[in-house]
Amino acid sequence: MDKLKLIIKREYLAKVRNKSFIIMTILSPLLIVGMVALVVFLTKVNADQKKVIAVFDESFLFAESFKATSTESFLLFHELSLKEAKDSVNAMGYYGLLHIPNRENIDAIAENTAFYSGKAPSISILSSMETIIENKIREKKLTKYGLGERDLQEISKSFELKTESFTGERNLKGVNEIKAIIGGAFGYLIMMFIIIYGAFVMRSVIEEKTSRIIEVIISSVKPFQLMLGKILGTAMAGVTQFVIWIISAGILSMILFSVMGISIGELNSTANLPPDAIDTMTKISESQSEIQLYVTELSKLPIITLIVSFIIYFILGYLIYSSIYAAIGAAVDNETDTQQFMIPVIMPLMLAIYVGFFSVFENPHGPIAVGFSLFPLTSPIVMLMRLPSGIGADGVPLWQLITSVILLIGTFVFIVWLASKIYRVGILMYGKKPSYKELYKWLKY
Repeated sequence: MDKLKLIIKREYLAKVRNKSFIIMTILSPLLIVGMVALVVFLTKVNADQKKVIAVFDESFLFAESFKATSTESFLLFHELSLKEAKDSVNAMGYYGLLHIPNRENIDAIAENTAFYSGKAPSISILSSMETIIENKIREKKLTKYGLGERDLQEISKSFELKTESFTGERNLKGVNEIKAIIGGAFGYLIMMFIIIYGAFVMRSVIEEKTSRIIEVIISSVKPFQLMLGKILGTAMAGVTQFVIWIISAGILSMILFSVMGISIGELNSTANLPPDAIDTMTKISESQSEIQLYVTELSKLPIITLIVSFIIYFILGYLIYSSIYAAIGAAVDNETDTQQFMIPVIMPLMLAIYVGFFSVFENPHGPIAVGFSLFPLTSPIVMLMRLPSGIGADGVPLWQLITSVILLIGTFVFIVWLASKIYRVGILMYGKKPSYKELYKWLKY
């Protein structure tokens, strides 16, 4: 046990004292906060710059329908030819010209309406103008059938299907998706940590193997102790780096936003959103009280369960994959030779992210979601996507959670046993690129 502690301490200090580790620990929060600040700044600049669109309505049917918004303003043209209107817009540097010709009927007008611009217009701008014209055309056609303004308003009302549970509680749309995204964020953190710091374990083994230091070390410790010490020491260094990143990034964000005069509230302001997004938000939540319902629903998230589960799945998932990385490092002589073994390692992680999102979004309790949340190589990610729904009747059944953890522990013990056999032989093998057949032979030694 004392030897294991010494190995963990050695690996931890070797990582945190490394120049690249120190540089990345300092630079990463600066880069992240700088990128966020740049995006916020560009968003503010973009919101402050309105796009001026000239409307040349020769039919005199649509001009009054175009109202200025936070991102667009409309300028009406009259008594000009189309060529003169184009030349004026181009000379003044406006965003574009919307030409609505005068034809014999509303359908002919719609078919010949065009938008002219110097470069390809954005989808949001086109969608906004198309919606305005479409609504006006519908209004004109319905008016021909003798419908008044009140009738038009009644026809234009949108329909929203209300949903309730059998106990009478209201079910909010999109809550399951939001919960899955929150759980997915935890799972994504686990995946990134495994890929980054698992590779650190592999490189550490390769470096010691190529420098022949490993031959001296294993004369006093068992290969299993050495492998486990490397995994735990590297994990502690990674956790240290993440904690520093979170604290420093939070402090830097507050300082930078304060200097730039940016408040977090501005990021949530609907003034910076395009009209389509605002309309969508209005359809989803038409009142402040409904927003409060979403806030209340999300406040019911099992935070303690999520944090505890994150720690458990993080530790077990990292230990499993780090053991595999250590075995790969012991089997090769240089990092180039690791490529043939990396795809089978990364594939379950990528599969967990993509299949997890698709299956959990649609049916968090379906066979695909349950299966991948029990399979040990994908459960650290997929199970965390399901856990925001809670544990119990409406969430993840307790037996599934317990089974998942037991399978993870059993798989960890099994993979460590396999990896230690490869590690025991591989760390003393030089000058030969191993194949899967060779690795299978090492397991029999």
